[in-house]
Amino acid sequence: MPTASFYTLGCKLNASETGTLARQFAQRRYERVEFYEPADVVLINTCSVTENADRKCRKVVQQALRQNPAAYVIVVGCYAQLKPAEIASIPGVAAVLGAAEKFSLFKHIPEFVSGQPARVHRSPVNAADTFVPTHALEDRTRAFLKIQDGCDYTCSFCTIPLARGGSRSMPPEAVLAAARELTAQGAKEIVLSGINLGDYAANMAWSSSLLEVLRMLDTTEGIAPRLRLSSVEPNLLSDEIIDLVAGSARFVPHFHIPLQSGSNAILGKMRRRYRRELYAERIAHIRRVLPDAGIGADVIVGFPGETEREYVESYEFLVELDVTYLHVFPYSARADTLAATMAGAVPAAVRAERSEHLRQLSHKTKHAFASRFVGSTRTVLWEEAPKHGLMSGLTENYLRVLAPYDPLLVNELTPTLLEAVTPDGEMRGEVLVAEPVHA
Repeated sequence: MPTASFYTLGCKLNASETGTLARQFAQRRYERVEFYEPADVVLINTCSVTENADRKCRKVVQQALRQNPAAYVIVVGCYAQLKPAEIASIPGVAAVLGAAEKFSLFKHIPEFVSGQPARVHRSPVNAADTFVPTHALEDRTRAFLKIQDGCDYTCSFCTIPLARGGSRSMPPEAVLAAARELTAQGAKEIVLSGINLGDYAANMAWSSSLLEVLRMLDTTEGIAPRLRLSSVEPNLLSDEIIDLVAGSARFVPHFHIPLQSGSNAILGKMRRRYRRELYAERIAHIRRVLPDAGIGADVIVGFPGETEREYVESYEFLVELDVTYLHVFPYSARADTLAATMAGAVPAAVRAERSEHLRQLSHKTKHAFASRFVGSTRTVLWEEAPKHGLMSGLTENYLRVLAPYDPLLVNELTPTLLEAVTPDGEMRGEVLVAEPVHA
């Protein structure tokens, strides 16, 4: 039986797409093996959000070729769409597939024959105009279900529209069917994912909004006991969506809301569709109706022209903002974006220093949030992959909890006493029941 291995870089959306590609191989009787094991075919799904993501991609390709010099190496994903010639020039890469081709790879590559010049199959990104449903069941517990792809926004720093095309979505009835299927496969939590999830239904012939689909999922039987939203833009995260989560027994109290900057001047240069006042209103509304919710934010530091005053303004805004954790990114210039042409480049050392300050703030914020729940009981969904005799899981509000490994509790929801906070902001927990409870 031929073998195939897979490696995913970047977001959870990429992970869901890798899961679908892996199933295509399984349908053709390929045995899936771990990335570090010998394989006949190696597929690498790439990201290109930052320059560091590009470097990681090249490193993974080279690692795959060292481990499997005779393997047929296929590279797909955002990096493949944006820089196909660069990837094809890496010795040993056999095929590069763009956004419109990756889900029909067996059509473009009917047989895997190594040792030939790399073949590039890449259409202009506007050819990626149909929605391809994808999902991945992570560690037999949490499933990532893509219900939206692409983006119509024109943020000045972002290459996503160039890599994935315009916004397109999964029809509501297909969303329900996929959620039921994942539940039948054992998923206790489904994470609804998209490149611009709040723009669900844009450009589609049908008109169901994200809010309407969430209501359908919330009231339909046969769907996992937990549903979670992935990242939603602040201008698209309506009070109605927040209120639905607050009144739901199925949607968990956790939001990830990109901020990017706490300076309105920088938000304007980024071509973001909101200002800090609207962002603060969203956080305040969440805290009014869901005081214990976990809230994450993305922040970019060192954007072209960001002065020390604007950085401090952003930092102070974040200090006052009642969020749980930050994902911090130093600005990385991307080819073919407006920001790459802007004057006022911030030195790399300054970007690194500002990033570190915000990461320290995130650590304090995360630790303080976790400390609020010491001594309380929360429901934890336990995952596989034990480390050092401990298993880990997530509470509804996205606290990571550690407890002694018990294989019988994997993929089970259990009430758990949160006993202490670790230095990393995780929690030590004690499972309170011998038998799991089913929501």
